Amino acid sequence: MPKPLDGVKVLDMTRVLAGPYCTMMLGDMGADVVKIERPEAGDDTRGYGPPFVNGESAYFMSINRSKRSLTLNLKHPEALKILQRLIETTDVLVENFRPGTMESFGFGYDTVQQLNPQLIFCSISGFGHTGPKSDLPGYDLIIQGEGGVASLTGDPNGPPYKVGSSQADIVAGMMAFQGILLALIARHQSGRGQKIDLSMLDCQVAMLTYQAGIYFATGQSPTRMGNQHPTITPYETYRCQDGYINLACGNDSMWRAFCKAAGRESWANDERFRTNAERVQNRRALSSLMEPVLLEKTMQEWIELLRAVGIPCGKIQSVGEICEDPQIIARDMVVTVEHPKAGAMRVTGVPVKLSDTPGAVTLPPPLLGEHTGQVLTEWLQMSAAEVERLRQAGAL
Repeated sequence: MPKPLDGVKVLDMTRVLAGPYCTMMLGDMGADVVKIERPEAGDDTRGYGPPFVNGESAYFMSINRSKRSLTLNLKHPEALKILQRLIETTDVLVENFRPGTMESFGFGYDTVQQLNPQLIFCSISGFGHTGPKSDLPGYDLIIQGEGGVASLTGDPNGPPYKVGSSQADIVAGMMAFQGILLALIARHQSGRGQKIDLSMLDCQVAMLTYQAGIYFATGQSPTRMGNQHPTITPYETYRCQDGYINLACGNDSMWRAFCKAAGRESWANDERFRTNAERVQNRRALSSLMEPVLLEKTMQEWIELLRAVGIPCGKIQSVGEICEDPQIIARDMVVTVEHPKAGAMRVTGVPVKLSDTPGAVTLPPPLLGEHTGQVLTEWLQMSAAEVERLRQAGAL
């Protein structure tokens, strides 16, 4: 079946996580993604580990499927000429160097716009290309802290924590993917490409939503509340006889249903708890009543009881449990690809399910430089002899 981005060429000059996540999504949706890597070393994440599978980093392989790898030594003048020719023939260029690095190669946006006016140039950086912090490096850990997310994460009586997955990187990759799709639509209308200046810090601020709204409304910064929600309750983690469940009563009707299912209908009529606003104001009193009641049953007993009356709840699954969950398997969110060195390997699937033009994992994560000759032949019509000459000259 056709894919939404069939025929779109993407030059991927990214490494680590935010950029590669973006280009992986483009590749899954049909774009021809060519990953430019340094000879011998490649993307930094090729060295992230253990674990390694037959010498290949599990980290790298988790975010670089549906791409081809081409090695270029950007310190070599002939490699820079090749890069220029590639830029002239591509639709999208994605890079996540520090601001100014592409200019140092001679391929800043003003230059590439002249080479290819239809090019969409997506630049992902920690702090963006403007502002007093624009020249600072940005890694996920730093951005989660600078962006306010770490201040909201963790035990209220303990230190701040980053989120367990690298969400600052991943959200930036998603936003960059969205920006590229918007720029492709705009190009269809105008015939022109444009620059996308994507700041990881901006993405964190955009994620603050109601937390920023609390600050704007009160002038007070929200603080860490563990697993409690600042404006909804009960909406948190509760201990049962054999472990923990998450319970989310998102409105007053759910609250009343919970009270009935738990055999505590009097709570629904208690003036302290009748509405969500009253429950939030009396959170501590409510918790002191609910906590011993939740301890009366096992996790599964509570889940079956509450789901039967439509109350959102669930246990806290490990990564291993969710990767084997029947729901995830049924949704094709774990798929198997054949890697040239790692063999049959599992990767996460495509989360956006399109009915007519679905995406798919089309290629396994590439070996370093695996497709150099293939890409130069296809994109630039180079002969095998010319590719070999450039390889011997140290450009590839």
